[in-house]
Amino acid sequence: MKTDSAPRGSIPHGGAATASAENVAHDGQHTREQSTRDAMRILLPYAWRYRGQALAALVALVIAAAATLVLPVAVRRVIDYGFSDLDAWLINAYFLLLGGVVTLLAVASATRYYFVTTLGERVVADLRAATFRHLVTLDQTFYDMARTGELTSRLTADTTQIKSAFGTSISQALRNLVIFIGASAMMVVTSPPLSALVLAAIPLIVLPLVFSGRGVRRRSRKAQDTLAAATAYATEAIGGVRTMQAFNAEAQTASRFRDAAEEAYVAARLSVRARAVLTAVALFLVGCSIVAVLWYGAQSVLAGEMTGGRLSQFVLYAVFAASALGELSQVWGEVSQTAGAAGRLAEILDTRPGIVSPASPRPLPEPPLATVALEGVRFAYPTRRGTPALDGVDIHVARGERVALVGPSGAGKSTVFQLLQRFYDPEQGRVLIDGIDARAVDLTALRHRFAVVPQDPVVFSGSVSDNIRYGAPDASPASVEAAARQAAAHDFISALPHGYDTQIGERGVTLSGGQRQRLAIARAILRDAPVLLLDEATSALDAESERLVQAALGGLMQGRTTLVIAHRLATVLSADRILVMEQGRIVEEGTHTALVARGGLYARLARLQFGDTHEDRPQGHAF
Repeated sequence: MKTDSAPRGSIPHGGAATASAENVAHDGQHTREQSTRDAMRILLPYAWRYRGQALAALVALVIAAAATLVLPVAVRRVIDYGFSDLDAWLINAYFLLLGGVVTLLAVASATRYYFVTTLGERVVADLRAATFRHLVTLDQTFYDMARTGELTSRLTADTTQIKSAFGTSISQALRNLVIFIGASAMMVVTSPPLSALVLAAIPLIVLPLVFSGRGVRRRSRKAQDTLAAATAYATEAIGGVRTMQAFNAEAQTASRFRDAAEEAYVAARLSVRARAVLTAVALFLVGCSIVAVLWYGAQSVLAGEMTGGRLSQFVLYAVFAASALGELSQVWGEVSQTAGAAGRLAEILDTRPGIVSPASPRPLPEPPLATVALEGVRFAYPTRRGTPALDGVDIHVARGERVALVGPSGAGKSTVFQLLQRFYDPEQGRVLIDGIDARAVDLTALRHRFAVVPQDPVVFSGSVSDNIRYGAPDASPASVEAAARQAAAHDFISALPHGYDTQIGERGVTLSGGQRQRLAIARAILRDAPVLLLDEATSALDAESERLVQAALGGLMQGRTTLVIAHRLATVLSADRILVMEQGRIVEEGTHTALVARGGLYARLARLQFGDTHEDRPQGHAF
């Protein structure tokens, strides 16, 4: 494994997203506290897109609440007049009206549920898509610090929590708020003295909700963070399951995940306990106020100051108001929990990439000049500022030239490739693509000039054809097959169960290293970029696979400017130039023959690999 790439946890120069990236770092901790309002604010633009649906849900909610508030009036009429000497038809009319109210309540409630639930699903789907779309635009500074499992948790568990809020909690909150306001108003109309007793207790109920919300939100955020940490560990373990099993590490891996899951459970339990205490306090205060009202009302009925029907109507309204307030306490806890999830997503959406296209990019020459250069480039990772990855590097590669970068691990070879593709910006100096500073060029146009064949090619879950056309999604099947033939991959692809339509699984684990490498070469051929970057493309292959890959690379390099990183010097013997790097500098430059004759670092590397320094080494695998 090369060590001159960005170290895990480093923050390369030029990254403007450092603070936000730290909030999504591998330890799952956050560095800022958001209010519920601030955290939930990110959801409003997504809900506003579907304001028509939200308005329909609100109308249905108001109708259902109004129907609920009509019921106590009907009950009062039945109690006060239903058992008197009134005609039977009037009694029947009351009950018929009651049945109509119940029907209206059922229809409105069902309508509200449909619109609110589908609105929650729609908002969360948009939020997930927007978050992922933003994630793929963030630069390497962010990904040097964040963990894949942590990000996956935010895309799944956190958005699910938000869906629950939109689909249930917010709707219930609005419904209970309308019922509480309406029931309180009807209590005042029914009996002002009794209403004064009930309304006086409201501050005692509401204030605990307000002051406890921050504690619930903090504990909910902690629960989400610990769950994300467990998810991150599980993702890494499953991704390396073969290595884990090869080292008989199943037990210790399972034990570590169990500990992580237990920590997530403890955090979740503390969050639930906070919500439970909040609910218990609210319901106790509500219940006490109802008992007091019933006692006072019963005394008024006995004294002839109130009818039994009016007391029943008031009690029903008091129960409605108390129930609504009690449910609001539970909903407030859920909304606070959702605010924690929304805050975690807000950290991602608030992160701004440090590497962006300029506002007015300069166009690259057409047709491409296929030249690249580094002029006086100095670049260091902040975690090791005393040891620059590149220190005053000058490289100029002409059109069609084949240049090799060699040197010990950590010399800065891979850093050159990363700067060329503008994954990072240098502290000093310039990176030039076709003579234009990379910082002045549109990122998409710049990276379209390169085709990369990495040491460990990434193969995505999907078909063989999808993987080959990854960099050219509109390529025709004929073009895909032509690229595969040129990459010496057609024969093994044809032998697969479904040929080019064969699903090859996540990370291509069902393919050999040589097969994955040839797929990567086919992908680079199909991209048809003017500059080719080869990063240790054959270092991990057996002799037969290396022979096939070398043959494919030979065809790929025709007519292209090529830079290659190689530790195995036998692969670069025929390069036009060899640049020898050490400690971030170019210490030697020349052909294989000239460098061996010079007796410097390259000659020492050659002696270690070849056993002598003769210039006529076998070149069967020459670059």
